[in-house]
Amino acid sequence: MNPSVWLALLGAGTLISFSPGAGAVNTMSNALTVGFRRSIWGILGQQAALLMHIGVAAAGVGLLVSNSPVAFNVIRYAGAAYLVYLGIRKFLQKPSLDEEILAVRRTEGPLSMFRRGVWVNLLNPKAIVFFLALIPQFIRADRPLAGQYGVLAATVITIDLLVMWFFYAATARSFRRFTQDSRGQTIMNRTFGSLFVGVGTLLALA
Repeated sequence: MNPSVWLALLGAGTLISFSPGAGAVNTMSNALTVGFRRSIWGILGQQAALLMHIGVAAAGVGLLVSNSPVAFNVIRYAGAAYLVYLGIRKFLQKPSLDEEILAVRRTEGPLSMFRRGVWVNLLNPKAIVFFLALIPQFIRADRPLAGQYGVLAATVITIDLLVMWFFYAATARSFRRFTQDSRGQTIMNRTFGSLFVGVGTLLALA
């Protein structure tokens, strides 16, 4: 990949990763619930979904989806509905200081967080639009494609992983001490529940 093209990709990927969205909300929620270190499992799930998006775009299926309003809207509304579902469940979650219940919540399995991360990004219209609309701008059809897609995937995933873990998860970690009582847990649940619902609603209406 041409250095100037790679720098443009670096800039675009950084801006997309820093822009608040479903992945950022999911990462911060995980970090507050299970801690900074273990939140990496949800982030890795989100990166797995990004790899799937890149694979779809590389296979040419992305072009078909981008040219089909019906197919794109099905994905968009499914993603919005999933985020609203997560939001309502989080909003209604009861605060508890019971150590056994807290232990269960704080020890959510890696597979569960990974799976949720996959679905959050797989059905994320922001990610879909990014890969369908922007990937072709960084790929030269007259040059070997495998290397170009490899560089693109490594760049985008590295950026997103670093931003999610060292910015959003780290930011959430600083607020974790406020969730040690019932009031703090209620505020956290309602805040992140509202954020999930808000992001889902915006994606459905955008």
